[in-house]
Amino acid sequence: MSIMCDSWIERMAREQRMIEPFEPGQVREGVISYGLSSYGYDIRVADEFSIFTNVNTTVVDPKNFDSRSLVGFRGDVCIVPPNSFALARTVEYFRIPRDVLTLCLGKSTYARCGIIVNVTPFEPEWEGYATLEISNTTPLPARVYANEGIAQVIFFQADEVCRVSYADRKGKYQGQTGITLPKVGGG
Repeated sequence: MSIMCDSWIERMAREQRMIEPFEPGQVREGVISYGLSSYGYDIRVADEFSIFTNVNTTVVDPKNFDSRSLVGFRGDVCIVPPNSFALARTVEYFRIPRDVLTLCLGKSTYARCGIIVNVTPFEPEWEGYATLEISNTTPLPARVYANEGIAQVIFFQADEVCRVSYADRKGKYQGQTGITLPKVGGG
C-alpha cells in the first residue's frame, strides 16, 4: 500500500471525477485553507449543519437515533455550543476507486482551538458527500466557517483491488447526498 501524492490525486480527480468540485491548488488567502496539498486534499465544510441540543432531553442512541436531538442551521458561520458537537457535510462529492482507502484528519487550525473533526475512512468504491462530526471540546462556543477547510483526506492505494468493496456490499452510507444520521443495518 502506498500513500498517494498530489499528481496522482489531481489525475484521479480529473480522469475519474474522484473529487468534485476539485481545487488543484491550496486556497489560503483569508480562509482556512482547502484544496490539493502535497499528499492529500483539504476538504471544505458546506453551509448546512445539524447542531446537537438537549432541548428534548433525549438520549443519544446510535441504534435508535432521535432526530429531535438536532437543530438544523444553514449559514456562513456555525456556532457549536460548549462541550457539544454538530454534524455537517463536505462541499466535495467523492468517488473512491476500488483500490483506494482514505483516512481523514481534522485541520490543525481547528484542533488548536479545541475543535475536533471526525470522519470515518472512505472505503473502496464508496461515493457521496462525507458527513462530518465536529466536536467542540471547550467550555466556550466555537465558530466553524462554511466553505472553508475543515479536514485533510489522505489517499492510500493498495497493491491489488479488494475482493469486496463498499459498493459490492451495498454499504448503508453509499451515495449519501446530505448530512446523514446514524443507521444500523442496511439501507
